[in-house]
Amino acid sequence: MKPFHKFFDHTADVLFVARADTLPELFRECALATEETMVDVSTLKARQKVKILAESKDIEGLLHDFLEELVFFKDYKQLLFSKFDIEILEKKGSYTLTSYAYGEKLDVARHDPRVDVKAVTRHEFEVVRDKQSWKAKVLLDI
Repeated sequence: MKPFHKFFDHTADVLFVARADTLPELFRECALATEETMVDVSTLKARQKVKILAESKDIEGLLHDFLEELVFFKDYKQLLFSKFDIEILEKKGSYTLTSYAYGEKLDVARHDPRVDVKAVTRHEFEVVRDKQSWKAKVLLDI
């Protein structure tokens, strides 16, 4: 299956569902959906490379923390990303993520700003695996 993400109508926030065959692909789709909520990702160039690390006892926590890091980089350094190399490892009941994110500083004239993501909420947040793929449901506070 080709990884994808899809947006759904929600009253005051942004809700999306992503699906992919592997966890790294799922995390990449969720990262792209988060960035796409804020800007037109196709306008971003891979000018800067940032290493992002996360660790959690479960996959949901790992994805939540990873997406929160993207919001942090947007808030703190005005960095937005369009490409992600992601590795996820499981060891002794814990998951670790190493990601290299590629992007650049927000340029209002070039990047078609949309809405500002304030946080990744835990409301309706889920990561599940079925027989064929992984699925994530994410609600972004805007």
